[in-house]
Amino acid sequence: ALNSSYPKAKLYANSSMLKKECKECENWTVKDMIYAVGVVKENSLTSLAFVYGEDYCANKETYENIKNTIKNGVESIPDVEFAESKELGHVNRVDPLGITYLRIRGMWGIENPFTVFDYIYKRNNDNKFNFMCIINADKINSFENIAELYDMERKNRNLSILDVHIKDPNNPAKLKEAKLITFSIGA
Repeated sequence: ALNSSYPKAKLYANSSMLKKECKECENWTVKDMIYAVGVVKENSLTSLAFVYGEDYCANKETYENIKNTIKNGVESIPDVEFAESKELGHVNRVDPLGITYLRIRGMWGIENPFTVFDYIYKRNNDNKFNFMCIINADKINSFENIAELYDMERKNRNLSILDVHIKDPNNPAKLKEAKLITFSIGA
């Protein structure tokens, strides 16, 4: 996956990358990010993963530090006219007529959750459909309707909820308790 914004563990209302309407649509400061990543083969969704950003991405400081280091390095280039920009850089008057500008943008990539979490879940490519959801213990314990999910698991043999340990995105040596929820439709 590629994006001009860095991966986010959480979404913050004070982010300069958000439009004013998003910031003011309701009274909020921070929201959960849920990454939904699918695999499509021959116009058919064959796999789907849901992962909370806090279980998938490092804290914003990790990404902002590298972004700011690159931005400061670009802006320190001598004899170049820079304009204010949310991007890594914006150079004005590149050509002799002063009519060309250059936008310098980052392109962030992140590995697919099926790859990142392959130590706890492997898709069965013979299935028509595979679903994986990872929710850390603190988050799932905050849900009011978790009993309904366990009831569904008891009634459906294709649904599974397992206790797992996932790597903390800010310190992979530290493990976090989580639930791995899977569902599949056989071949």
